[in-house]
Amino acid sequence: MASCSSNKYAATNKIYKEQAKGFAEIIQSTPPIKQAKETLDPTMQEWIGSVNFGMRRPNFVIIHHTAQDSLNQTVKTFLNKKAEVSAHYVIGRDGKVLQMVNEYLRSNHAGVGKWGNDTDLNSSSIGIELDNNGKELFADAQIRSLVTLLGALKKKYNIPAANFIGHSDIAPRRKIDPLNFPWKVLAKKGFGFWYDDLLKMPPVDFNAELALKAIGYNVSNVSAAIVAFKIHFVQTDITPVLTPADKLILYNLYTKYL
Repeated sequence: MASCSSNKYAATNKIYKEQAKGFAEIIQSTPPIKQAKETLDPTMQEWIGSVNFGMRRPNFVIIHHTAQDSLNQTVKTFLNKKAEVSAHYVIGRDGKVLQMVNEYLRSNHAGVGKWGNDTDLNSSSIGIELDNNGKELFADAQIRSLVTLLGALKKKYNIPAANFIGHSDIAPRRKIDPLNFPWKVLAKKGFGFWYDDLLKMPPVDFNAELALKAIGYNVSNVSAAIVAFKIHFVQTDITPVLTPADKLILYNLYTKYL
């Protein structure tokens, strides 16, 4: 990585450093600049630096597939200013892990979306892109590297198990990735939830829409939320209708998110 960074990506690494330097200068300035207080009367404000503060920390991990044909193609996209997209990490089919944005910085990976009451997932999450065109199985080496990375992130930021989610979860109708992803494998290791092997019948008054909302889905378009739920937890059928079997799965998961 050091050799690669000093040569092929020297120009874009320089741009990254310059942008990061600009952010650092804003953070280090005392009194702070570019703050909401600057709209107030200067005679009615004062700066006193508290000793109790820290870095903002991510509370979600959002997993994507790149929908591109190679790791190099994805890197090229993330280095294109016009594309305006990025991710904190990209994991190749061979398991190679590329970090492209500092974890403490905001990456443009989530786009317009919502999970629970959070409507700015870019600011509250770490984005991980898996090199996959959306039509292939995820490589074992890739999943192994992902699991290792998720373990480190979960421990470092104390991210709840429920907060490991997919792009399609936060952006129903707009996104479908990661498609056919082994969520059950991740759930067994503590990254996200999965339903139990034995499922109980939901009560007669079970409300599927409220259950989807409790899990985190945006139910402003219920059909889209159902599709997003089924992309994640059913996979074999992603029609916008909950079958009796789907409702069993939903009820079981709903109880885990309470």
